[in-house]
Amino acid sequence: QLVESGGGSVQTGGSLRLSCAASGYFYSTYCMGWFRQAPGKEREGVAAIRTRTGGGPTYYADSVKGRFTISQDNAKNTLYLQMNALKPEDTATYYCAAGYSVGLCSRTYEYGYWGQGTQVTVS
Repeated sequence: QLVESGGGSVQTGGSLRLSCAASGYFYSTYCMGWFRQAPGKEREGVAAIRTRTGGGPTYYADSVKGRFTISQDNAKNTLYLQMNALKPEDTATYYCAAGYSVGLCSRTYEYGYWGQGTQVTVS
């Protein structure tokens, strides 16, 4: 089970930290990532990280580089997404995902497990 939290409403320039609590099974997958989907748009990759091997981040979308940071706490089986300098175009439902891909882990087809999503609104 993947459970996201930390979404909410924030003003432009503000910060939020999303959390994804994962059961031990999911945390043993090869990668975990954050995706987002705005109304009328396709789900897009935001950031991804190697989990089992502890290889660190594998991917950041160009639109979030320098503003967002993906990290993990192995002791808590929790994935985080620190979002700074938020912009209105970051408004979307954010999803946590886990998968067994050995690639960049930036595409939806690389993931088999998804959380229910958490809403982020920037105004």
